[in-house]
Amino acid sequence: MQTNSIIRISALAFAVAGALAAGQANASGFQLKENSVKAMGRAFAGSASATGDASVVVNNPAAMSTFKKTTVQADVTVVDLSFDFSGGGVAAAGSPLQQPLTGGNGGDAGDTTPIPAISAIFPLGDSGVTVGAMVSAPFGLKTEYEPTWVGRYTAVESEVKTVDFTLSASFDFDAGVSFGLGLVYERAEATLSKAIDFGSSLCRANPAGCNLLYAPQRNDGFIEVEGDDTGIGWIMGMHVHATDNLGIGFSHRSEIDHNISGTADFTVPANTAPILAAGAPGQYVDTAGSAALTTPAVDTLSVTYGINDSWTILGDVSRTQWSSLREVAIVFGNPAQQPNPAVEEFRWEDTIFASLGAEWKLNDQWTFRAGYAEDQTPTRNDLRTPRLPDADRQWLSIGATWAPSENWEISGGYTRINADDPTINLAPSIGTSGSALQGVYSSSVNLWGLSGQYRF
Repeated sequence: MQTNSIIRISALAFAVAGALAAGQANASGFQLKENSVKAMGRAFAGSASATGDASVVVNNPAAMSTFKKTTVQADVTVVDLSFDFSGGGVAAAGSPLQQPLTGGNGGDAGDTTPIPAISAIFPLGDSGVTVGAMVSAPFGLKTEYEPTWVGRYTAVESEVKTVDFTLSASFDFDAGVSFGLGLVYERAEATLSKAIDFGSSLCRANPAGCNLLYAPQRNDGFIEVEGDDTGIGWIMGMHVHATDNLGIGFSHRSEIDHNISGTADFTVPANTAPILAAGAPGQYVDTAGSAALTTPAVDTLSVTYGINDSWTILGDVSRTQWSSLREVAIVFGNPAQQPNPAVEEFRWEDTIFASLGAEWKLNDQWTFRAGYAEDQTPTRNDLRTPRLPDADRQWLSIGATWAPSENWEISGGYTRINADDPTINLAPSIGTSGSALQGVYSSSVNLWGLSGQYRF
């Protein structure tokens, strides 16, 4: 009986993909850039060239040279994410047992997640050297569906958290040019789950028992995968003061090697456990799992231009090399689990995030900002899953800063992200218990941010 071939444990692969969320820019896919409320208010235009924002510790360490005082900054952004699915599919697709998938639309799969960040910059006298440190949690995505929804064989819960600790230094050569380097320590944690349609696979293997002991969608099991890892990466940057009014910044964030490891916990229905034990001995028991991968590099080019003392325009172009994520091979600690390794195909594509923003300094106390951005998705229509119903997006941002004294600043911002309606068109595969799922999502994202900065 070939029930062992119908369950490819893709959950760990998506946990691995979730670890990629530690990227520098708020691009599409799993990436978030909620490390600066100021930058969010202008749709992250000028993220690597603008002055007065301590998040440059991670966005472009070379720009720390523009700080003349010790500066501490704390940011928190609340990500309000909403996903609503409409569609359906078939179980046991392509076989005589084929039937419509049962279940509802899963409810709102999105969630509300706070993304905190704290940074500090320390100029070292007149040496031209500035050091900085930053702790950030740039990823806050969580999607969770009702456990009996129509797409349960593809995804139920997907939650990934990352925390970065970055140490950076900048070197100013008194010629309008500064360079910066940073070391990144990154930790990623993931929890993902989905249902398993044991009934369909058992019916294929033993048609005589179908509808008596088991049937498609009547013998659902479950798998939950948890994994974590730490990795080391680096950042380099350059900041050029071409003129008193023009600033140009470039930063490169390196790839980071990860070896996600964790556990896969299976739940098997009591009435099918003896049959599975006989036909697939040693399988579908709790086991360890691991997968190696390299995260994509990120390059960012920013420009800041002061038109006059009141108006500044800013631009940003960021490229994330998602094409490095072609597939993930998962190795199970249980040698009886098949296939081993299990290969999950992604074939993601490189993405571009481009934004344009402006700031208006009303007076010494008030500064207002706004911005617009275009954001590409790395996902493919034929491989997009409910774990990441991502699509091309457009950003509209506003923000303001109030400086009640020379030392204090308080900033707020809001961003509305409008996404093209992502479609799901998953063909039947062993990774989805042989089911096929088609449909469309309506999605929305709202970002609310508040930050405080103190200089001394």
